[in-house]
Amino acid sequence: MRMLISKLVIPTILVLLGTTFLVPAALASTISVGIGAFGPGSTLTTFTGLPSGVEVNGLTVDGILFTYSLGNGLLVIDGGPGTTNNVAPQNIVSVGNNTGVLTLTLPSFVDTFGYGYALLSNASIANATSILLFSGATQVGSLTYNGVPDPSFSGGFAGIQSTIPFNSVRLTFNAAAAPAFAVDNIRTAISTPEPPTVLLIGIGFGALLIYYRKRSQSFMGSRGSDLQ
Repeated sequence: MRMLISKLVIPTILVLLGTTFLVPAALASTISVGIGAFGPGSTLTTFTGLPSGVEVNGLTVDGILFTYSLGNGLLVIDGGPGTTNNVAPQNIVSVGNNTGVLTLTLPSFVDTFGYGYALLSNASIANATSILLFSGATQVGSLTYNGVPDPSFSGGFAGIQSTIPFNSVRLTFNAAAAPAFAVDNIRTAISTPEPPTVLLIGIGFGALLIYYRKRSQSFMGSRGSDLQ
């Protein structure tokens, strides 16, 4: 009987724990977040101190590897297009074909990411920039943002949070609406698990602890009977 209970309890607990970690993947979603989502423990990457003209394709800053799909000579460190509420010299700026994809390979998995951006335009721009999130080679989510005068050049802050952690981000910009873009103030964070997730984890480990405690007591009781 004891063996039957053991065979039933342990798999049930393992299923509970497995479900706790697999459910977020099945229900993965992304939401737009502001700078306020990046609190204590978050990271902020700027390009202050880098000389103008530094090639961005292949550049690593704060452990983040930057690559541009169209190759060298098109993205550099500079002060353009100018200071906005979310971009300030020094920053990444396009100086050639701006239709490519800017990929950021992160040093570790995160679930929250954001950056300040500006486009060389004074008008509001629909679909100004897009974020694609990847966990390894698997895309886990995306969002698109509209640019508004910030206060002069169109842009703003693009922030995203995903229920699946990611370690690579691909950025694109509306090249049809503006001939150049800039990126600055890159932020990453790991949010705390949602209360239901923490609760399920606690229940699972608590059940395992109770099971092994009772099993230990039963074993000691059996040994005591054998010794009498």
